[in-house]
Amino acid sequence: MTLICWICVFVLVKIYEGDYSATKNSEKLWRFRPPSAILHTLKMATASFSGLQFSMSRSCIPSSQKIADASAVVLGGKSKIGSWNKLASAYNVASVQSFQRGFTSSSIKSVKSVTKATSESSAESAVSGLPINLKGKRAFIAGVADDNGYGWAIAKSLAAAGAEILVGTWVPALNIFESSLRRGKFDGSRILPNGSMMEITKVYPLDAVFDNPDEVPEDIKTNKRYAGSSKWTVQEVAESVKEDFGNIDILVHSLANGPEVTKPLLETSRNGYLAAISASSYSYVSLLKHFLPILNPGGSSISLTYIASERIIPGYGGGMSSAKAALESDTRVLAFEAGRKRKIRVNTISAGPLRSRAAKAIGFIDMMIDYSLANAPLQKELSAEEVGNAAAFLASPLASAITGTVLYVDNGLNAMGVGVDSPIFKDLDIPKDQH
Repeated sequence: MTLICWICVFVLVKIYEGDYSATKNSEKLWRFRPPSAILHTLKMATASFSGLQFSMSRSCIPSSQKIADASAVVLGGKSKIGSWNKLASAYNVASVQSFQRGFTSSSIKSVKSVTKATSESSAESAVSGLPINLKGKRAFIAGVADDNGYGWAIAKSLAAAGAEILVGTWVPALNIFESSLRRGKFDGSRILPNGSMMEITKVYPLDAVFDNPDEVPEDIKTNKRYAGSSKWTVQEVAESVKEDFGNIDILVHSLANGPEVTKPLLETSRNGYLAAISASSYSYVSLLKHFLPILNPGGSSISLTYIASERIIPGYGGGMSSAKAALESDTRVLAFEAGRKRKIRVNTISAGPLRSRAAKAIGFIDMMIDYSLANAPLQKELSAEEVGNAAAFLASPLASAITGTVLYVDNGLNAMGVGVDSPIFKDLDIPKDQH
């Protein structure tokens, strides 16, 4: 029936097609097409729409993609949008200027109504051929305490792709974070590509060092920084999310801590080393263990690692390099176990240096950024947005066959075997970025 309606609309438009203009007396004149042209139009319309019906009826294409693909073919829009706007949902419909050239306003209205079956609002930007669409998905990001780290950037990218955002914030930082949100301190950082503001549905207090209330020592329970907060162990947070929302689709681990990170490994104490492992790697095992029952099959889990897991980075001490190595090893094992149990994909992003508040605690972050600028294949400073976009990709159906991997988002620095800014290479003709 839909096909017949389309054919009728197409034929009527072509029958009455012509130069429509207003005369001096404002009389509207139509130039009718001859019968032979009408017959030709009818044949062409039948052939065209039969072909469209055939292409859309192929069982191998999901129904949602059929609509998106058909819309892209009809509208013929070309995308000239940046990395942020590529995250825009498929529901953002392209400009209809090219479409208007072949159809009258009445036919455009019909097409808009069909497109709106997968749309909530009209759009101003072009449709991307492979949009990242996470509409209807819910994400929990553990480790968001401000607006300038990778956790915030990942939340923002997931939100830009349509996901609902829940966050877990370290208990001692919770009051400051929530207060900053209420007072609008983060409003500038919350703006999404479409101009709207990222909404955080709920903020949960979380200390991922403790699995359940029985493990919490008395000095932590009575610590004034934890006063007023409850149900903040990993088990309790997972239970609270289940009670509040039932299920989630995306789990993000964006937290780490090494109390002796500034100490060389040879000077690191046992307690300092084990604390780094506990907070930075086992916390991910615990998080996935407790959230796995409420992760929808086909969902995605993502963590953040660093190249120190496999390369020597002097100054990144206190057992943190060991913790990142453990995290990457655990990623592979968890990918197998979670994949077999719940069809959950588990990946980690090895991100380059970023001037976040957490990174500044290490003490040499500016040096590492300068080193990357001088030696990476791409001579530019890494942005948190680029890591966020990579996470959105890993969480999306576009990465449906990717699991157990370390994805490097570091301008290619991981591929380098030497520092080309060394005086040893001064006589080599090494290309420099001229931009």
